[in-house]
Amino acid sequence: MFKVEHTDMTPSQGHGLRLEPLHKKGQSKTEDDLEKQVSRLSESNNKCCRCCGLTRSLGIHQAWFIQDPCGIICAVLTYALLFYGVIVTDAVLLYPIGWDVYSTINGFIFNSLGFLAFISHIKAMMNDPGAIPLGNATRDQLGNLGLKVGQVVYRCPKCVCIKPERTHHCSVCKRCIRKMDHHCPWVNNCVGEFNQKYFVLFTLYIALVSIHSLIMLLVHFVSCVGTEWGGSCAHFSLPVTVIFMMTLTMEGLLFSLFTLIMFCTQVHAICTDETGIEQLKREQPTWSKKTRCLSMKSVFGSKMNLSWLNPFVKPDVGSGKDLRYMYSV
Repeated sequence: MFKVEHTDMTPSQGHGLRLEPLHKKGQSKTEDDLEKQVSRLSESNNKCCRCCGLTRSLGIHQAWFIQDPCGIICAVLTYALLFYGVIVTDAVLLYPIGWDVYSTINGFIFNSLGFLAFISHIKAMMNDPGAIPLGNATRDQLGNLGLKVGQVVYRCPKCVCIKPERTHHCSVCKRCIRKMDHHCPWVNNCVGEFNQKYFVLFTLYIALVSIHSLIMLLVHFVSCVGTEWGGSCAHFSLPVTVIFMMTLTMEGLLFSLFTLIMFCTQVHAICTDETGIEQLKREQPTWSKKTRCLSMKSVFGSKMNLSWLNPFVKPDVGSGKDLRYMYSV
């Protein structure tokens, strides 16, 4: 934490501000220590791997990506379960019926929802959630903030950056994140100010695709239960079909329940203008809470329209805000 005060320095000597770092007794950090710490952090794992030329050829070698083994495993598992559900639904529930109206319409809706869920996950995982620049807690930077005398500025001792209002440090991303809601291993990223829209859409589309799959499972079972499970009821053998339907039912129930809870939690947090961390810590708001409408606009950008449901549209995070923070960096 720093306190800004007037000094007798001349303009050539500085910005007329004196910063007093408040450390615990017996602790101090020199400028050299801070520079070394920033240098180490600059090599941290929040960029795509460059060990091969694939990421460079795809143009994503500079994209935001957390190289956390647990998060990568969870993300791969998410894709595997999503693709398994899509393939089994198409092969077991739709393909045996043939190209009629029922299979065509349901196939288009189901696969579209699955595609939107996949894109939303990629966007949530590979977009900067709102990380504060490393090592910007310098005297020059603080002097340019236009702070008032006696105003307190917080500095993160781990990533040596100025911490604006409603910012929290993530130990996995190793960065301070604006409006950090939580770190989600399933998207291998923090959910913060810049990518919350994509995370909400991911939970929404996974819930919808799971519910749609369960409805088609029920219809398929009811229509085939009185038959010998031949023709349009089973493309594979009966035991294989039963196994596929049982695993798909379990996956659909688990995914729909989990993502519906997450979706409702996120919408509630947005409407109350409180992040998950702020609710968990029961922090007293030091900011002026926005209305539900403005809070939704600040996450999804602009007025309510179809772009809110489109993961390809980048939200204007400044929408619905007069001042983002007490000070901005």
